[in-house]
Amino acid sequence: MPKLRSTAAVFTTMSALAATSVLTGPSVAEPFSTAPCALHRTEAHHSEGVDGWNPAYTRPTGALDAVMVFLSFPDAAPRTTPAQLTADHFPATSRFYEQASYGRFTLRPHPLKHWLRMPRPSTSYAMRRDWSAEDRAAYLRDAFAVADKEVDFSRYPVVYLIADPDAPGVDSDATKVVNLETPLHLDDTDIHRVVTVFEHHPPDRLVLAHETGHVFDLPDLYHRPVDGKGDWDTYVGDWDLMGSQFGLSPDLFGWHKWRLGWLGPRQVVCVRGATPTRLTLEPLAAGRGVTVPGAGGTPAFGLGDGVKLAVVRTGPDSALAFEARGAAGNDRMSCRQGILVYRVHGGAESGDGPVQVVDAHPRTDACWENSVYPPLADAPVFLGESFTVPGEGVKVEAEGRTASGAWTVKITPGVED
Repeated sequence: MPKLRSTAAVFTTMSALAATSVLTGPSVAEPFSTAPCALHRTEAHHSEGVDGWNPAYTRPTGALDAVMVFLSFPDAAPRTTPAQLTADHFPATSRFYEQASYGRFTLRPHPLKHWLRMPRPSTSYAMRRDWSAEDRAAYLRDAFAVADKEVDFSRYPVVYLIADPDAPGVDSDATKVVNLETPLHLDDTDIHRVVTVFEHHPPDRLVLAHETGHVFDLPDLYHRPVDGKGDWDTYVGDWDLMGSQFGLSPDLFGWHKWRLGWLGPRQVVCVRGATPTRLTLEPLAAGRGVTVPGAGGTPAFGLGDGVKLAVVRTGPDSALAFEARGAAGNDRMSCRQGILVYRVHGGAESGDGPVQVVDAHPRTDACWENSVYPPLADAPVFLGESFTVPGEGVKVEAEGRTASGAWTVKITPGVED
């Protein structure tokens, strides 16, 4: 078995693309030409650029198979079974992606039915959140050595290594995706990354869906305080799984669905110029198998393939995004509904605020009892309201709702503060 480099934890960098200047012109809504608003991919880890796909990552379209390998240790006898740990994460993880992708992506788990014994005690790997590259490489070396005897890795684009949650050296805070600087070659295939799972039983809600998002090149959207103290959810609050798996509205941002290929050209509008543009935005969750409340509060049907994302380019590497969020699908526990506004920075690193929600109600908060960050829980622009984005001079007005539940919106770039 080839030796893993001690730098295995170093993230794979992305190909650099030169940024261009902001394009200007007459005011148009362009559902068929989103290029002027598509940020360029940069060298930033998990760049939010949408003008191309990083081929080092598997794109989540169609059906993908994921293997679940269960690892025990000589210093502990497992108190759970692989079947129990599988049920901790599936079908919840598959269901999340099925709804988020409007049925365009299916994640199929293939769990082993028994434990595989690691050669060393769990305590010898020194597992922790900020795991040393040497200890992590030793863990992966041993894990793949025992798994390769039973798993044909050429069949699985997604790999989950799941440790016995009750072993004394297992730290639930160490769960993460490890990106290999040099891919591991097994079964005539290159393994670029692996999801290492150390969760309690039962685990954090949707934790595997969050980690799987990294496998598809999505960034962390939380803010990690320098000293580890303080609030982690100040960037996006409840509004995207990559910010917090505990969020009330964890559906992926429309920008991410655009990046992943789940929104087509007709579903993204590029707003340009300085005169008002009116458009109709379908609720982000509306699609295959998901209905949303209509204007009269009753379920609405016939939604799914209309416009879901509006974008205003604000700089060579930045944009504003607008989408309708409501209590349906993955957002069924949503605190508030309306037009959510957020900034996107294509050059920002994962964890450094590549997406930041703009609070349309900065003086209030909501849902203190269960929101991960109440100040942003009421961030959307509510029905009948208008809001000018601070520092950008872009005004959005939530003018009304159609009988089917879509939102009628007016966006005006170039408004004076």
